Amino acid sequence: MHTPAQPPADPKPPATLSDQLRLAFKGILDPIAAFLNRLGLTPNAVTLLGLAGSAIAALFLAQGKMLLGGLILLLAAPLDALDGAMARLRGKPTPFGAFFDSVTDRYSELVIFAGLLYHFINKGEHTSALMVFAAASGSVLVSYIRARAASLGYDTKVGILSRFERFAVLIPALLLNIPLAAVWLIAVLANFTALQRIYDVYRRMQADLQNPPPTR
Repeated sequence: MHTPAQPPADPKPPATLSDQLRLAFKGILDPIAAFLNRLGLTPNAVTLLGLAGSAIAALFLAQGKMLLGGLILLLAAPLDALDGAMARLRGKPTPFGAFFDSVTDRYSELVIFAGLLYHFINKGEHTSALMVFAAASGSVLVSYIRARAASLGYDTKVGILSRFERFAVLIPALLLNIPLAAVWLIAVLANFTALQRIYDVYRRMQADLQNPPPTR
């Protein structure tokens, strides 16, 4: 009896720049992660340290001290990669750890944008404040769309401005004291990335509708 051919498997989504850098710097991250594990720190504790760093940076940004805020973010950014490396080296990454890390990442970004929002409102620059809101909205939507798509069985990582790229834009701009340039760039490209991911999920869903799996 002839068995209908199954539709081709959905291709594995391309690795993000963040994934590629974690792999490239594995030889550096793993020894540091192992050292932190020996100190008795837990991955979740390091995740919280990263959030605390973002909150401290946001306080300086709210006061208009962009250089100090950027330096603190630069120091805190590696913690985002170290918590995952620590969990992997312990041999027991947990679903809650991944969930906690993802939620904390959203808080970290939002508190930074809150600092910038306060700064621009305090200066009476309302257009700039609206762009901060647009940047924050786009950043959250990029992550939300991926999470919502994953709940439907689609892992979408496409797009030109994932979380790592957003920080790669923001931190240098803060160090150079041109925060508004980064805000505009993130506002435009993060929302464009959100649209890219919406289209990616739509395209893959349509492909599945046209090539349903064979029934047995």
